[in-house]
Amino acid sequence: MHAKSVASALEKLVAFTSTTEWKDIPVPVQKRASLVLSDDIGAMVAARDEPELQSLQEGVAVSAGKPEATLFNGKGQKLDRYSAALANGCASDWAELDEGYRRVICHAGIYCLPALLAEAEAENHTTEELLRALVLGYETVARVARAFTFPNLVLHPHGSLAAVGAAAAVCALRRTEQSITVGAISSAATMVVPGPYTHPILGSLCRNIWPGIAAQTALRSVDWASHGIVGLRTALHDVYADAFGAKPNADELCSELGQSWAISDGYHKVFACCQYGHATIEANLKLAEQADPSEIQTIHLETHEKARVMDNPDPTTTIAGKFSIQHIAAASALKREGGFAAFSAEVLSEPSVVSLRHRVSTSPYEPIPEWPNDRPTRVTWTLKDGRTLTHEVLSARGGPDLPFTPDEIRQKIKDIVSDPYPNMFAYLEKILELEPEVLAKGWKENVAWMTKDE
Repeated sequence: MHAKSVASALEKLVAFTSTTEWKDIPVPVQKRASLVLSDDIGAMVAARDEPELQSLQEGVAVSAGKPEATLFNGKGQKLDRYSAALANGCASDWAELDEGYRRVICHAGIYCLPALLAEAEAENHTTEELLRALVLGYETVARVARAFTFPNLVLHPHGSLAAVGAAAAVCALRRTEQSITVGAISSAATMVVPGPYTHPILGSLCRNIWPGIAAQTALRSVDWASHGIVGLRTALHDVYADAFGAKPNADELCSELGQSWAISDGYHKVFACCQYGHATIEANLKLAEQADPSEIQTIHLETHEKARVMDNPDPTTTIAGKFSIQHIAAASALKREGGFAAFSAEVLSEPSVVSLRHRVSTSPYEPIPEWPNDRPTRVTWTLKDGRTLTHEVLSARGGPDLPFTPDEIRQKIKDIVSDPYPNMFAYLEKILELEPEVLAKGWKENVAWMTKDE
């Protein structure tokens, strides 16, 4: 019964997305889409100097086909769309600066965009069509994430959800028939990666490639669906409920369609680590205004369960550092920041940071408030002179309840892209303003202008 309900609900969702035009999407939602697009491109560019990513992208380029889609690494490279989707997808989460969906664990923007960017450039779809497909792909994968809930953090969503979002987005861009869209999404659901949540916490860089693998897989799933190679209508339930053990709620797939938009509930990041630690960073920055962090004896965090799961006082890779609550606390306190520099390989092995990590303790924050204050942290510094200082953050900035200002996010993007791409930010600003002339242009043309050297 549950499986049939999920199948029916997916068909209702696809009927809605397949018939929704850009003009049907409220202007504030359109603007959110342009911000997600710009911010996530910035996240891809931010990772360009990471040595392991560079090696990965060089390897992908060796076997790539005819150049048709841009690799956003500042090198002027173009690869075939499948290789570009893979390479950009791997970059999208590497710096931990990508946008996310706040209501459940889901980074819908980077699940959709690597495949969308490659397809839109290869076929020169208009920028308006790209943004429309982003909104609809985002809506689809966010609803799938809400429809299947897990009792604990076992699967990382970059593996378990990304292919579904990318398939839905590409179908929206290609405007496939509803039956093909259902089949492609269902097929992609059977091709997801059951990535363990422990992997980033314990330092496995393979976590960073899951969105890239998903983007490439999703493009193929849409290709193949047109030839009759599709998943069963019940595939979402078969995979997430039966195979992965999630609790299904079919209504989440099709309730309030067109009344509320998932992309409006996204959050943005200025701290380069897992969002579960952002409240800790904000509290540390406030405490650093009251005392010299070099005088810290211990740090205690009363925090939510998702942060406490990130328990690794000895992270050995940059990804482990970004998913270690001890490193997040120690590095942000001592460095007085939570940006990209605070989570570099150099800081990871800095003796003062290593020492303080082992003096960070945690306990449950009780009781946990309702959303959006469901990720709170109370930080207490005990100083070497015996004094204690405490600061509490109920909800980190960046989500729909406490959004960054548009200027703050624009400045973040500008700071990232201006060096490798001097023209990019000015062009992204036109997209952010939804300028009709730019939206009507093909994405291929806009990318060419954005990535010009002069």
